[in-house]
Amino acid sequence: QLQLVESGGGLVQPGGSLRLSCAASGFTLGYYAVGWFRRAPGREREGVSSISSFSETPTYSDSVKGRFTISRDNAKNTVYLQMNSLKPEDTAVYYCAAVVQNPYTVDPGLLDENYNYWGQGTQVTVSS
Repeated sequence: QLQLVESGGGLVQPGGSLRLSCAASGFTLGYYAVGWFRRAPGREREGVSSISSFSETPTYSDSVKGRFTISRDNAKNTVYLQMNSLKPEDTAVYYCAAVVQNPYTVDPGLLDENYNYWGQGTQVTVSS
């Protein structure tokens, strides 16, 4: 059974840091592009960051560029999202998603419709 499980969310003060993990089971995550998305209360789901499979090219939304870093550890079948300088507006449920990618397919980027495997989400709350 293909499964993605997020962890690492929690409550943090503004300016603090968290590292989210997206662990895959049932498939080899290294062959998949992975994206991080978030949904804040009353808002649409938005793409935050993604990383391609072979070239490991990262993509970031303007709202997190310079503060968040995405990385992958294929040996652990896990993708990470390091979040620094957190702001109250980063408060949301964060989801990871995956889609198989080969060297000839277009990077799925930050469009959620391009992904077909999703985790259950982890809550991130930034508040003093």
